[in-house]
Amino acid sequence: MARATVCSRWDRSVGLDDLGLSQEGDVVIGGVFPIHILPPDPDRSFTQPPELQSCVNFLEESLRWVHALVFAVDEINRNPFLLPGVRLGYRILDSCGQHPWSLRGALAMVSGGNISSRPSSDSPVPLIIGDSSSTQAIILARTLGPLSVPMISYQATCGCLSDRQEFPNFFRTIPSDVYQALTMARLTWLFGWTWVGAIAADNDYGRQAMQVFEEAVRGTGVCLAFFETLNRVNLVRDVERAADTVQASTARVILVFLLYTDMGALLLELERRNVTDRQFLASEAWSTSGQLLRNPALFNVSRGVVGVAIRSAPMPGFEAHLRSLHPSRRPGDVLLKELWETKFGCSPGAADAHSTSLLPSPLPPTPSVSISHTPPPTSSSPRPRLASCSGAETLEDVQSPFTDTSQLRVSYNVYLAVYAAAHALHSLLSCPQRDSPTWGSSVTCSPPHNISPAELLQHLNLVNFTTPLGEPFYFRGADIPAVYELVNWQATPKGLLKLVTIGRVEGSNILINQSAIQWNAGSNMMPVSVCSGSCPPGTRVARRKGEPVCCFDCIPCAEGEVSNTTGSLQCDSCPLEFWSNGNRTACIPRQFEFLSFNDTMGVTLTTIAVCGTVATAAVFMLFVYHRHTPLVRANNSELSFLLLLSLKLCFLCSLVFIGRPSAWACQIRQAAFGVIFVLCLSCLLVKTIVVLAAFRSARPGAGQLMRRFGPSQQRGSVFLFTSVQVIICAVWLSISPPLPYRDLGLKGSKVILECEVGSVVGFSLVLGYIGLLASLCLLLAFLARKLPDNFNEAKLITFSMLIFCAVWVAFVPAYVSSPGKYADAVEIFAILASSFGLLFCIFAPKCFIILLRPERNTKKHMMDKEKAPRNT
Repeated sequence: MARATVCSRWDRSVGLDDLGLSQEGDVVIGGVFPIHILPPDPDRSFTQPPELQSCVNFLEESLRWVHALVFAVDEINRNPFLLPGVRLGYRILDSCGQHPWSLRGALAMVSGGNISSRPSSDSPVPLIIGDSSSTQAIILARTLGPLSVPMISYQATCGCLSDRQEFPNFFRTIPSDVYQALTMARLTWLFGWTWVGAIAADNDYGRQAMQVFEEAVRGTGVCLAFFETLNRVNLVRDVERAADTVQASTARVILVFLLYTDMGALLLELERRNVTDRQFLASEAWSTSGQLLRNPALFNVSRGVVGVAIRSAPMPGFEAHLRSLHPSRRPGDVLLKELWETKFGCSPGAADAHSTSLLPSPLPPTPSVSISHTPPPTSSSPRPRLASCSGAETLEDVQSPFTDTSQLRVSYNVYLAVYAAAHALHSLLSCPQRDSPTWGSSVTCSPPHNISPAELLQHLNLVNFTTPLGEPFYFRGADIPAVYELVNWQATPKGLLKLVTIGRVEGSNILINQSAIQWNAGSNMMPVSVCSGSCPPGTRVARRKGEPVCCFDCIPCAEGEVSNTTGSLQCDSCPLEFWSNGNRTACIPRQFEFLSFNDTMGVTLTTIAVCGTVATAAVFMLFVYHRHTPLVRANNSELSFLLLLSLKLCFLCSLVFIGRPSAWACQIRQAAFGVIFVLCLSCLLVKTIVVLAAFRSARPGAGQLMRRFGPSQQRGSVFLFTSVQVIICAVWLSISPPLPYRDLGLKGSKVILECEVGSVVGFSLVLGYIGLLASLCLLLAFLARKLPDNFNEAKLITFSMLIFCAVWVAFVPAYVSSPGKYADAVEIFAILASSFGLLFCIFAPKCFIILLRPERNTKKHMMDKEKAPRNT
C-alpha cells in the first residue's frame, strides 16, 4: 500500500534508538515505520523553503506493525535452527510519513550514525525493512542502491519498483499494484460494469495503478466515465471537485485508489451531499481501514464497499505479546508510554524532563548524515503534564487498533519481511553449500561481525523457505506471488459496518462468493453501471460520435437481418430462402406465396369458376332437353353443344391456375388455356360463317354455298383451327416450357412461387393466335349484324366478341404489372370474365325464349320472320 504524503512542511525524523525502542544483537536490522503522521497544510507556500515541526497524530496501527517486527525478532532468537548462535537485533526509526525524514533515518542507520545530538557508536545496519510509502520506498531504493544495501518494504506497492535494472536492491512482501489493478479490472468484467468512474491519489501509487487498470480494460468494453486525482496538499479543494464529478456522473461504480485518510474526507463530503447510491471498488490502501469502518457518519455512503485487501494470516502468540506489553517492563519505550497516555489518559513512570515531552526537540543532523535543512522552530506550547498512572492499567481487555489481531495484514507482511531477512542472513553466515555449483562463484559469505550488504543482497535474491504457517516463500525479482483477499463492508443489525471476506485471488484466479456480497443498497441485487444498456438480440450497436465506446444506441436489425446475441456490433443477413422473424433474432424459412385454394382470393375465384361451370352445364342440359326444338336445331346444334362444352372447359381450366405451382401444372395451365379458348373461338367463328353463308344462300345462285359448307365441313373447320393452336403449344412445350420459379428478388419474408412462361415467343404466339381468331369472328359477326333477329346469331356473337376483346386487351398490361399470385389472379379473372361474356351474350337470349317464350320456339314463327320484308 502506498502512503506517499506530500506536506506543506517537513517534519523531523524521530530516532527511536534515542527513545529506547531498539535491541542490540550480533546482527542488527533497521526498520522505518510511519508511527506519526503530519497532516497536510492547506496554507503551504511553494515559494518558501520547508520548515521542520514536530510530528503529531500518533498511529496505533503503525505501532502494531513495529511490534510485529519486534515479535518476529524475538521468535527468531528463540529458534535453535534459524541463525543458531547469532542474536538478531533491531533499530527502528519513525519516518513520520515524510520522505525527507525517512531518507535521513535510513542513511543514519546504514552509516552507523545517529540523528540525535549525543555521540553514537552504533554499527551500520546491513538491511532495512521499510518504508510504507511507494514514493518514500523509491527514494530510499535509489539512494541505497549504489551502496547495495537491501531493503524490504511491507507496504510499498508501486509497480515501478519491480524494475530490477533501476531498483536491484528492493524487495517487498506485498504484491505489486500491477496485480491489484489487474484484479480490479477482472472484477469489473466479472460484475459486468462497463461504465466506471475512477479516483486516485496524485502520486506514484495512484498514477501507476490507474495506468495498469486502463491498459487492462482497453478493448474490453469497459470505459472510464471520469478520472479524478486527489493531492493531499490541496485535499479540501480536490475532494470538493471529485465529489462534484461523482454527483454529476451517471456511473454508479467508482474505482478508488486512495489512502484511507483521503478516502475518509471524500466519503464525508459525499455523505454531506447525500450521495449514497454509489458502489465503491476499493484498493487495498483503504479497503480494510478500521477508522472508516468504525465511523458511524460513513455508514450510508460506504455500505457495500467491495475491495481488494492484503491477505491476512494468523500470527500465533502475537496478540498475547501485544497485550503483555507494559511500560514498567519497557521503561525506555516512549512510544509505549504515548500509547498509555492515549488509552488511559495518564503518564506512566516518573515525571522527568524526558517524559514530559514524548518527542525530543528538533535536532541538527549528525556529521555522518549530510542533509541540509532549515532549523525547526522551538515549540512555544509544551504539552500539558498528565497525572501519573497507578500501574494497574493493562492492555488485556482493551479493544483498539493496536490490540486488534483479527485480521493481520500489514503486520503479517512485516513479519514475513523479518523472516526473509533472517533466512538471507542464515544463508550468508552459514553457507553450507559454499562450493556447490548451484550457488555460483558470485555468491559469497561473511562473518556476523562484518556483514557486507552487497553479499546479503545476493543471498536475499535466493531466499526460499517455508513460513511458520507452512507456506512457501520466495522472491520473483522484487516481488512475491500475488495473493489477495476480496472483502465486503456489510451492515450489522446494530447499525455498524463489519468487514467480511468474500473471496480470494491467487495470481489470475479469482474465487468469489457473489451470493454473500451485500451491495451499496443493503441488498443482494448487484448494481448496474453502464453508459448504455446492452443491446438485446435483434438489434445492433451504433456508436455515438464523439463519445466513449461504452455509450451507444441500439438500432433494430433491418428486414432479412438478424442478431442472436446480446451486444452485437452488426446484423447478419439471412440465407436466400430464409428471412428474419418478427424480433429479428433468428432466420426462419420463408413462407411460400402462391394463389392457394385456402386464401380468400383463391376461394373467391374457385367459387366463381364452379358457378360458371354449373351454369354452363345447366344450359347444356337445357339444350339437350330441347334439342328437337327449332331454336336449338337452328344454325347447327352440334356447334352449340361443342361451344357449351368448350365454355365448360374454359371455366374448369381456370382452376389449374390455383394451387402450388409444379412442373406439370405450369405446362398444362397455359396449354389448356390456349387450346380450349381456341376451340371456343373456332366454334363461334364457324357459327358466324354459317350465319353469313345462310344469309347469302337466299340470293340467286348462292344455294350451292351452303351445300359445300355442311356439318362435316363445319366440324372440320373447328378441328383445323384448333389444330393450329395445338401445334403451337406442342412446339412451345417441347422447346422452352413454362416451369416453376421462386422469386427471391422481392425483399420480404415470403418466397413467391410462380410459373415462368419459359419462351416469351411461344406465349406470345398462343395469345396472338387467340387474338387473331377473336378479331376474325368479331369482323364477320359485325358484317352479319343486320340479318333477321330470330334466325341469325350475329348480333349475339358481336356483343360477346366485343366483351371478349375488351377483357383480353385489358389483360395484357394488368398481367405484366402484377407480381406473384396476383398475375395468376389476373389471368383467371380474364378467363372467367370472357367465358361469362360468351355464355350470357350467346345463350341467355335463347334460354329466355325456351323457358319463358315457348310460343316463339316454333318453325312457323321462325319461317314467318324469315319471309318478312327486310329493310335495305
